[in-house]
Amino acid sequence: MSRASAGNQEKFGPLHGVRILDVSTMIAAPFGATLLGDLGADVIKVELPGKGDTLRNVGPWKGEEPLRWPGMSRNKKSVTLDIRTEKGQALFKRLCAKADVLIENFRPGTLDRWNLDYETLKGVNPKLIVVRVSGYGQTGPYRNKAGFGTPATAFSGYTYLQGYKDRPPVSPSFSLTDYVTGIFVAYATTAALYYRDVHQVPEGQEVEMGLYESMFRMMEFLVAEYDQLGKIRERSPGLAGHSSPAGTYQTKDGKWLVLVTSTDPTFERLAKAMGREDMLNDPRFYTNSARLKNDDAVQAIVSEWIASHTQKEVMEILDSAGVPISPIYSIEDIFHDPQYQARENIVEVDHPRLGKIKVPGVVPKFSQTPGAIRFRAPELGEHNEEIYVHELGLSPEELAALKSEGII
Repeated sequence: MSRASAGNQEKFGPLHGVRILDVSTMIAAPFGATLLGDLGADVIKVELPGKGDTLRNVGPWKGEEPLRWPGMSRNKKSVTLDIRTEKGQALFKRLCAKADVLIENFRPGTLDRWNLDYETLKGVNPKLIVVRVSGYGQTGPYRNKAGFGTPATAFSGYTYLQGYKDRPPVSPSFSLTDYVTGIFVAYATTAALYYRDVHQVPEGQEVEMGLYESMFRMMEFLVAEYDQLGKIRERSPGLAGHSSPAGTYQTKDGKWLVLVTSTDPTFERLAKAMGREDMLNDPRFYTNSARLKNDDAVQAIVSEWIASHTQKEVMEILDSAGVPISPIYSIEDIFHDPQYQARENIVEVDHPRLGKIKVPGVVPKFSQTPGAIRFRAPELGEHNEEIYVHELGLSPEELAALKSEGII
């Protein structure tokens, strides 16, 4: 990792000077690379000639334009390269020689079969950090199983908890496990870089994870609960069984909001805001434990009060009282909310055919070294000349020959 001046760091983000090779596809690992790019890393996406990342062909669509690609692949440069071929492997090694990190999500053993195993790449660049994502990790009896986000979510135990106990489990309606894994990819990468560079270790290392593992790590106290109590947590809406009152509630005008009172002082504020100070003198409601035993009674009182007010009224009353509450937003609501606007959570980026397109902004916010969307998602192979000719030193004739052979 090259050392940039303080001025450059402020201009380009905290990871300015880090070179990432992203040879992964779809969501989990590529999202991790995108997060690193948002914070200033130089991300080179290596894609199969003529096809590219599968995500380029995944909807939703506007005409022939995929709308998932612009947000997922901003802050990346694209080169095409068939690393299954001998010439492609030779060129890939030259890319690795100039990189800090390689991120991949092939099935375990795939890069080994292409003569691009870790030991080989380490011989090219001893300081290279290789971050691997697969469905079930690089070891264990399931290492060779096909891995995608939805099955991994089920395997992690998360799906089992979603929905109502008397109904089938419900899978998330978006690629939750992939995105959570992407966050793990980003933080693992920065940790490996920190160890290598701050401690001046002369070589990199392998970092690997299974999709299910990142989600399993989020499963709160399920392990201790089962280990010590033999308890299997079942499906329940929201925080039912843990806090009372808690859940989703419909207002007088047919809108929805979510409320939770995890502590007794919070419940006290809620009771006073509803004009139900009498609940504070009722032993059924003294503590969260007592309220959980009488949750039906609590929920009936809260639901009735909320149903007698509009969403706006409930929000104003409970916000003023310091009760944790939120409207349940659709994306349309989000687009018009002043908090999202003030935080620049939605920003515009250029698109070669759609003009401007809105995508999620950069998170988190750095006071001295802010991240940024420095450039739009790339066209397939858009940066071949920049990387292969201007960086690696290939001649235009060599580049043309490799293209005619289908190598790039």
